[in-house]
Amino acid sequence: MSLPSLGWMWTRPRTIMFPCSNIHTHDKSLCNATINIYPHEQLIEGAIHSVGIHPWHTIDIDNSTIEKLSSLAFNSQVIAIGETGLDALKGAPIEKQIDIFKLHISLSEQTKKPLIIHCVKSFNELIALKKQIRPSMPWIIHGFRGKPQLARQLLDNGFYISLGEKFNTETAAIIPTNRLLFETDESTLNINTIIENINRYRDP
Repeated sequence: MSLPSLGWMWTRPRTIMFPCSNIHTHDKSLCNATINIYPHEQLIEGAIHSVGIHPWHTIDIDNSTIEKLSSLAFNSQVIAIGETGLDALKGAPIEKQIDIFKLHISLSEQTKKPLIIHCVKSFNELIALKKQIRPSMPWIIHGFRGKPQLARQLLDNGFYISLGEKFNTETAAIIPTNRLLFETDESTLNINTIIENINRYRDP
């Protein structure tokens, strides 16, 4: 199967360039943003998307959902896989979440598209998986609010970090430019406002 042309690129030394500054939103009305959809949802004409199964929705997954995800992943409007990930507080047991997460990892590698990750109280498991699998595609922690110590651990293991409306100011200051991404997620703030707020805590 030939892969679709992609709307983003990444080059060594591991710099990601998305076609828009807002790499993750659930607001389907936004233009110039990567709109996250679930496998059962329709692509929006002219929009760019990420597609995935959120860990909160891993309890009742059927074959049709997996088939739809696998098909949409190769669509040229889909530029990233996710959000997916691990959540110790909500969703299926962590073992099942890991199995579903591995499916997303496989699709990310097959399609050559980055992986957008939701992670709650499961960072040790996530880092261990990355070390085990050694993916070639970027893994992006979305909506990160953690402390600098955890951010440094993630950066040391090759992750990218995406910040949104709520973030740790000390963490914002230490993320290298070529590892930092921005998102609105469910915020009503404009992406430019979010970027300006984050950059207040970063060296010019």
